[in-house]
Amino acid sequence: MNDQQPSVEFVSSFDPYVYQTLASVVGGRIVVQLSNNSVVKGVLKEVMPDHVVVETNGTPFYVRIQQIIWVSPASHK
Repeated sequence: MNDQQPSVEFVSSFDPYVYQTLASVVGGRIVVQLSNNSVVKGVLKEVMPDHVVVETNGTPFYVRIQQIIWVSPASHK
């Protein structure tokens, strides 16, 4: 009988250009189009290698970078 647990490995692609671009606009308002056709608008609070945090009306949304189709600066409306 084998008592070893199977190993689990997390694999995620890292796009340094997207990461650097997003990191340069932390604190600004953005619009994010996601792969499921939803849109998130708000203030970019944090950028990590695998996700971003966009705050909308005081609620943080954690968005996987792999799910982002495009990002644009948002107007201040």
